[in-house]
Amino acid sequence: MRLILAATLTVLTSSALAEEVDILFLGEVHDNPAHHVLQAEEIIAFNPAAVVFEMLDADQAARVRPPLLTNPSALSDVIDWEASGWPDIQLYAPVFAASETAAIYGAHLHRGLFMDALRNGASAVFAGDPARFGLDEPLPEDQQTVRNQLQHDAHCGALPVQVLPQMVEVQRLRDGELARVAALAFAETGGPVAVILGNGHARTDWGAPALLALAAPDLTFRSVAHLEADPEDGAPYDAWRVTEAIERGDPCAAFN
Repeated sequence: MRLILAATLTVLTSSALAEEVDILFLGEVHDNPAHHVLQAEEIIAFNPAAVVFEMLDADQAARVRPPLLTNPSALSDVIDWEASGWPDIQLYAPVFAASETAAIYGAHLHRGLFMDALRNGASAVFAGDPARFGLDEPLPEDQQTVRNQLQHDAHCGALPVQVLPQMVEVQRLRDGELARVAALAFAETGGPVAVILGNGHARTDWGAPALLALAAPDLTFRSVAHLEADPEDGAPYDAWRVTEAIERGDPCAAFN
């Protein structure tokens, strides 16, 4: 495993990475257990006042109590994790346990809001001020093209081309909500705040960190990706850690 600061290619410790930052975005490949172990180490080193989870909605987060964070089975029952569609809660056990002393926030949105964003765009359903988070403007044409292609690839080419921009709007909504809740958690707790989220949402060029920079320019942040292969030059993260990939079935089988 390697922790690399993208700008200098300098190997760092988790504690050095987390110094003097208001918000620490910790990306992941959701089903890779090694990534959650590393996130737990980084949370312990960072000692945040709050942790925001992409996997929890606000109602679930409100039901979390400190004793549950070290009891995954009980936590699963209280927040109905098995119905959420996320991987086995045991994979996230190290992250929850490391967050035991922090306030827990949720940034997941219900399916109905995703459907509204598909039809009407992210700005129409966003809970915050769309202009503050840059959601009121269309994406630059070149970015829209790249993001459409990413959605095409992520769905194994199964989506009609006209649906791709709509899927991008859903991603923009999710990025906006992660940024909004991170800013809210900082305002309510005084920070610092750690955010647990997928690597795609942790991108500094257009993900949640980029929207947070627009909405709260006085806050400092750093984004760390946890990857299964070395990234290409210009990877949109401040740092990354690389682990072995896990074995998976054919991701496109569901589309066949």
